[in-house]
Amino acid sequence: MIMSLLPYALARPFLFGLDAEQAHDLTLGAIAALQRTPAQCLWRQPRIDDPVTVAGLRFPNRIGLAAGLDKNGRCIDGLGALGFGFVEVGTVTPRGQPGNPKPRIFRLPAQQALINRLGFNNEGLAAFIRNVRQSRRFRADGGILGLNIGKNATTPIERAADDYLASLDGVYPHADYVTINISSPNTQNLRALQSDEALDALLSALCTRRDALAQQHARQVPLFVKIAPDLDLSQVETIAATLHRHGIDGVIATNTTLSRDAVRGLPHADEAGGLSGRPVFEASNRVIRALRAALGAGFPVIGVGGVLSGSDAVAKLEAGADLVQVYTGFIYRGPPLVPEAASAMARRGH
Repeated sequence: MIMSLLPYALARPFLFGLDAEQAHDLTLGAIAALQRTPAQCLWRQPRIDDPVTVAGLRFPNRIGLAAGLDKNGRCIDGLGALGFGFVEVGTVTPRGQPGNPKPRIFRLPAQQALINRLGFNNEGLAAFIRNVRQSRRFRADGGILGLNIGKNATTPIERAADDYLASLDGVYPHADYVTINISSPNTQNLRALQSDEALDALLSALCTRRDALAQQHARQVPLFVKIAPDLDLSQVETIAATLHRHGIDGVIATNTTLSRDAVRGLPHADEAGGLSGRPVFEASNRVIRALRAALGAGFPVIGVGGVLSGSDAVAKLEAGADLVQVYTGFIYRGPPLVPEAASAMARRGH
């Protein structure tokens, strides 16, 4: 992952010498322990000022952290101090679960990529909400917080809506926006929820509940849907029509890919799981372009997948995204990627 009291260029060889999940856990543990203390100034980076309003929310800049890095919402303030305009945490499920057996994260440095099959490992909704409630500084400084929800592995797919509704009830009062994750390849049958009838039924239930929660809490929290890169044009168009029909507030494109074309023959390329990083860059952009064509101007699109430089972030905007998230590129590039991407997008916007 990232973060060290040393410059990241010096810390990365040490972290990359560890097992990928061990490095991830070590880093998050350090951030969790040191955030909101004077030590946080050692990694704080100025936030690039490039405000933009998307889905009724004022984002201080266009660069965000994608869900999956901080699944339990333990490090929101510490990660937010790196200059992100928005941070998304989760995926959380109603009940805690261990995820898939280890090892389950694999680096492919030749392609600046990762394969993961974590499987929504998290401590559950109650612990997640406790952590989110403790993270006040990032939002007090104007940062936008997204909370990402999913289903438990043991919940039958035909009962998936129950898990999403329970999670929505729990996170709604604490979120600036909520993301419905139906595109992880690491929970059995989850991507089937992207199909026409299943998506229609799920979004109908969630939007009905959202409207009730908006009345109850006297605030409207936008709902986003996160989709996969492994979709053809007709599937993207069907999803776009369904999002419009239900009044969904935005879409995140994309999650990890099952394709191995770009990494064939590399060590770990045959490991099961979702591939992220450089190899998903073009597939993500293809879906973003198709979404923008189908959704028209003005519908919020967040682009994610393979962003390793400022020019990569700008390419997401040019494909049709309004905002951009990073994850794997952040692991390979470290904290300098955040102001680099934010600055490049600010220049492009002006």
